[in-house]
Amino acid sequence: MDYVEGYKIKIATNDDSSVIIKMLKQIAQWMKDNEINQWKFLLDGGDDEEIEQAITNNETYIVLKDEDIVATFTLLSKQSEWDRDIWGSDISSKSLYLHRLAIIPTYMRKGIGKSILTWIQDNVSDKEYLKLDCVADNTKLNNFYINNNFELVGLIDGHSKYQKSIKKN
Repeated sequence: MDYVEGYKIKIATNDDSSVIIKMLKQIAQWMKDNEINQWKFLLDGGDDEEIEQAITNNETYIVLKDEDIVATFTLLSKQSEWDRDIWGSDISSKSLYLHRLAIIPTYMRKGIGKSILTWIQDNVSDKEYLKLDCVADNTKLNNFYINNNFELVGLIDGHSKYQKSIKKN
């Protein structure tokens, strides 16, 4: 377990699955209510199995304030089917893929997202790039990644593709 600016980051366990799925759906509903076109498929249970599998595979992390989960994210060292569709096949294994970075609304705009990205960069030693995608018309999210030094490397099927070098010098 690691600490970042008063928050604990640790690998999620199967016991956290229902809380994480519920939290992701609540955030998806919040985005829908705020007319942000992102994650609507989560509301229908579209990723429940994939979320549970990532937790079982120790690829999902939770961020705790005191004992409450306030954020989550998933890091894949191997491409998912979605990643292959977005990025093309990457056999080099030099990239880490960030999925479902989510912060509960009451903790948004407190620097947690930036802290998580910094933690990933500081704690992942065997990869060269951190890659992710987001809906291209989600202006706030695109700006968040640009402001955190991610490079926009392309657009595909309405999604922005971002990457950042995380190679240790």
